[in-house]
Amino acid sequence: MKIGPVRENRPAGIVLRDLGKHFPGAPLPAVAGVTIDIREGEFVCVVGASGCGKSTVLRMVAGFESATAGDVLVDGEPVTGPGPDRGVVFQDYGLFPWLTVRENVAYGPRQARLPRSFVAARTAEAVEAVGLTRVAGSFPHQLSGGMQQRVAIARVLANKPAVLLMDEPFGALDALTRSDMQHELRRIHRDAGVTVVFVTHSIEEAVYLADRVVVMAGGSAHGNAGHVREIVDVDLEGDRDPTSPEFNAIERRIDALVHAGNAAVA
Repeated sequence: MKIGPVRENRPAGIVLRDLGKHFPGAPLPAVAGVTIDIREGEFVCVVGASGCGKSTVLRMVAGFESATAGDVLVDGEPVTGPGPDRGVVFQDYGLFPWLTVRENVAYGPRQARLPRSFVAARTAEAVEAVGLTRVAGSFPHQLSGGMQQRVAIARVLANKPAVLLMDEPFGALDALTRSDMQHELRRIHRDAGVTVVFVTHSIEEAVYLADRVVVMAGGSAHGNAGHVREIVDVDLEGDRDPTSPEFNAIERRIDALVHAGNAAVA
């Protein structure tokens, strides 16, 4: 299902330079020295043990947290707060239960006071992009968890962001629904071309989705700040088979990096 140009903004590159965050009263920075260049239209996953700072980095890119060191640039511009160029999807769907699927998706464009016909067209396009046209008149409580997460993604797409930021969006789904959503997200990314940063605890999910995987380490449990240990290219062509030797080799390498503690991994 080709969806055409979902975005108003073109995909944006993201630059993190020596990024750090030290929360008041904390003995150590949550993250320090994080440097990552994300290309326009790239799909990057961020993995690491709990407490390594991966969600903190995502929230700084979103503009929900301010950096205490370094810089965050989106399309060459400093991030100073949340903006319509960056759409965020969390594990909690955050849908309005009193609104239908169509009304939830239309909420952002309506808040932007766009013409009614424009809102309707943009909403229909985003709903179709996630395959929910048939249930556009339903309410969230009438939908499965996977379908509700599709609504959350469509609501972000309707705002036509340049960057899609996702923090464990499939973590609460059952295994089969999660697999379906991963497949759908790969299609949505391919069709929309938006830049994606996706935080996950699942290494298999990261290898299935990403062009590159950022492996973070550290955190207060390890006595140092969260930091980037390594960035791994996922050099797999076409449809990805999690049972293939090539897929498993990359998964094992990332698993070793995640579980290496403070030791260097070749």
